[in-house]
Amino acid sequence: MKVVVVTSNPHKAAEIADFFGDLAEITHVSMDIPEYRHDDVGEIAYRKAEYAFHTLRCPLMVDDTAFSIEALNGFPGPYAAYVLSTIGNEGILTLLEGVVNRNAYFETAIACASEAGIRVFRGRVDGVIVSPRGKAGFGYDPIFEVEGRTLAELDRVGKNRISHRARALSRVKDWILSEEGMVRDKTVKRKDDV
Repeated sequence: MKVVVVTSNPHKAAEIADFFGDLAEITHVSMDIPEYRHDDVGEIAYRKAEYAFHTLRCPLMVDDTAFSIEALNGFPGPYAAYVLSTIGNEGILTLLEGVVNRNAYFETAIACASEAGIRVFRGRVDGVIVSPRGKAGFGYDPIFEVEGRTLAELDRVGKNRISHRARALSRVKDWILSEEGMVRDKTVKRKDDV
């Protein structure tokens, strides 16, 4: 099966290709997609998939991720990419100076689109904000700790076992392997959210 991963982030595409291994032939396409705004990453992913499928007309997946910090009332949430590009990890740590509650979570919504329709799959991982550690990963990985290690301290295999994206991808993989499957399912005509 061939699936296009639509993202401007080549690191994401590589993670997804690693995750699927021989199950699917993953290719990467970088394209300009409008910056949809919504409080729910599932809705954003759905709309991105709709736009990308209208343009490419092939089985594809897109994702959107929220990074929510409890002490900041869920900020930056679905605006994680913008916040990372403007204030970065140092800015997040500055906002949390003197704050005891460092609980946070990542939530990824992956939208799969084909002729059959669009399905949305979610994954979430809870952790805490810490001082930067590790050299692997990207984005918030150096400051997000899960089970005693930051995502940046894990290699791709380790990260693919526990990350929010891996959890959503596991749901996608289960669906692909099911009778419904991304390419085989001709009945899905509406937005689903798993």
